[in-house]
Amino acid sequence: MMNSEQITIVIILLSTVLMFLWGRWRHDMVAAGALLACILTGLVPADIAFDGFSHPAVVTVACVLVLSKGLQSSGAVDVLTRKLIPANGGITLSIAALTALGALLSAFMNNVGALALLMPVAVQMARRKQIATGKVLMPLSFGTILGGMSTLIGTPPNLIVSSFRQASGEGMFGMFDFTPVGFVVAAVGVSFVVLIGWRLVPGRKQSGTDRFDSGAYITEARVPEGCKAEGMTLGDIEKALVEADAQVLGLVRNEVRVTPPSPRRRTRAGDILMLEAEAETLSSALTSLGLKLEEAKTTRDEKEKEKAKEGEKSKDSNKSKEGAKEKRHPSKANETAQVKKAEKTDKSDDNTDSFDEVVLMELVILPSSGLLGRTAAGIQLRTRYGVNLLALSRQGKRSSKRLRAQAFRAGDLLMMQGGPEAIAEFASSTGCVPLAERELRIPNKRMALLATVIMAVSVGAAALGLLPAAVSFAAGVLMSMVVRTVPPRSVYGAIDWPVIVLLGALIPVAQAMESTGTAELIANLLLNGIAQGHATIALVLILVVTMNLSDLMNNAATAAVMCPIAIGTANQLGVSIDPFLMAVAIGGSCAFLTPIGHQNNTLILGPGGFRFGDYWRLGLPLDILVILVTIPMLLWVWPL
Repeated sequence: MMNSEQITIVIILLSTVLMFLWGRWRHDMVAAGALLACILTGLVPADIAFDGFSHPAVVTVACVLVLSKGLQSSGAVDVLTRKLIPANGGITLSIAALTALGALLSAFMNNVGALALLMPVAVQMARRKQIATGKVLMPLSFGTILGGMSTLIGTPPNLIVSSFRQASGEGMFGMFDFTPVGFVVAAVGVSFVVLIGWRLVPGRKQSGTDRFDSGAYITEARVPEGCKAEGMTLGDIEKALVEADAQVLGLVRNEVRVTPPSPRRRTRAGDILMLEAEAETLSSALTSLGLKLEEAKTTRDEKEKEKAKEGEKSKDSNKSKEGAKEKRHPSKANETAQVKKAEKTDKSDDNTDSFDEVVLMELVILPSSGLLGRTAAGIQLRTRYGVNLLALSRQGKRSSKRLRAQAFRAGDLLMMQGGPEAIAEFASSTGCVPLAERELRIPNKRMALLATVIMAVSVGAAALGLLPAAVSFAAGVLMSMVVRTVPPRSVYGAIDWPVIVLLGALIPVAQAMESTGTAELIANLLLNGIAQGHATIALVLILVVTMNLSDLMNNAATAAVMCPIAIGTANQLGVSIDPFLMAVAIGGSCAFLTPIGHQNNTLILGPGGFRFGDYWRLGLPLDILVILVTIPMLLWVWPL
């Protein structure tokens, strides 16, 4: 019979899991709400409520993120990429090299960062091999997820599992305690992906071999006066756009949106059409009817208006002064006129140059981007960054909002217009990845070497037991700041704070689950209802449940919820807790069935042109293979 505390914690946990699955609120917000609920109900004492934020696992995660930033910004990863990926190999060999490199990097750095660094390489490789980009991106994503299983710092679930082992009195797992099982599972998984799995990934049809299928863009186009589209009905416009594989989603007239618009409605000059078109056919869709991209036109008009206003102000303020000067010095009147003419010519040339230095670039939004939940209008995109949002591609749902009012989401593809440097600065400061070709070069050889040495020394000190992991990596962060492989001003920006808040908030909640006996109660239900007291069946059950949860919610949150249940199950059976905790660690890193279970899967959703169900094709056989390999390895390396 459950007591009141157990009923309360179960309600809080179920509500938390449902909120995670709903996805309306960010993971850190849900975790913070769960912690506050436990405090208010007396399940977690207020004086120790925030001790989770000082937990060694939380500190280690933050420090590893900073050291990963040093490897990224110094160009150390570019060195490995250039040396290890063959330039002229076959498709299978190239995918194998790229996926293996991603798995190797993710064992020692943030796996989202590893994927972000290698994504442009994957896109370039797909173009060169003339295959669908998704067939390279999904193996790379799964490889980076698998690689995190191999070490203590490879992924947050491993650190969470280690912290629960320490809390149980058994001590923390070592740096490479995960390697015997994790490496074998990762090696088998990567081998399957590169030999067979990539062929299971759906290849979206492409209109050109030099492009990747990024899905349909939603953009806004204005009807200029005198263009072909003026006076046409929307039905006739859609017929004209059939060849460009585009369609009209809505119409805006005098700032009033008409949705859905009638096919018989005729367009007028100044109307704004909301169009959906593929990236490859977007240009032809616009030029066939003489339409103009709304954002680009508005920007140029605004610039010209601003310059005109400045010119009027300058003219008014200087008019009286110049008149007085001409009266006092008549001989200088002609000279002044010549100077004005020269300045006007110079300004005209400058304007021409500025408009010529404009490029289009596609960016994908990272899961940790500062743009999430914000809009182009809200961040004052043009004013702050000097770039324009021309179009947006989002898989799964079609929005009826104006382009500038679209709230950004992880995995969105943005078609940006502006100067190359301005777009690069926008991408860097907001957390986006450019998907254009890039030259692989080392920005700074000395910094790349220093960043690699610092990471290696930090890992070595923790692995040899010279220092606790949190202390070792904190020392590495300090050294990185001293030698400036990570500039001090960039340290806090390198930390994924929602993950830190998630971990710090859920650790006390999970401890409350254990202290109230709820974990033991759930373990009993699993044992008596399904496992029937068999330890091996219980181990398989813990692994499968964890794998399924990780497909639907954050992997760190999954580990925090499942660890107390795993420990309770082992205690009820009277066996070692280690294989059960390792099962949680492996299961927490097996989010292969959905695009929402892991940030890396979300990141490739747009660039790969994937749909929600596409992940099952490779993910399901990979999950089955992981189970078949993991259970025997756990029973051998960590016997019951």
